[in-house]
Amino acid sequence: MILLDTHAWIWWVSNPDLLSTEARVLIDQALVKRKIHISAMSVWEVAMLVAKNRLQLTMEVGDWIRTSEGLPFVQFVPVTNAIALKAVRLPLKSLNDPVDRLITATAIMLDLILITKDKRLHQEALIKTVW
Repeated sequence: MILLDTHAWIWWVSNPDLLSTEARVLIDQALVKRKIHISAMSVWEVAMLVAKNRLQLTMEVGDWIRTSEGLPFVQFVPVTNAIALKAVRLPLKSLNDPVDRLITATAIMLDLILITKDKRLHQEALIKTVW
């Protein structure tokens, strides 16, 4: 089972060629099992990127997110109290971004492989990552 980092979700939906071969293979396998997870924090991050004009989508952001929500193989993961606490307690000094910490904590708590290009996360032994 996998968790898509925010950029991996955006690229998977909009331009899959930006994903690595290994990431695409894992996503294709997860499609069959209907087990692609996306953190609710990624929804927030996408909406913020659009609001700040740092991301342009082909449709209104709410419609774009609802389209993803309607996919039967995608499961959105809320930020639970346990995930929030785990994010604070992560011993990752190089990871200061709260969204990255919450996404990382989600992957750890649910024992998911995080699909991310973020090199900092690939260096951490606490989490399984693929790019």
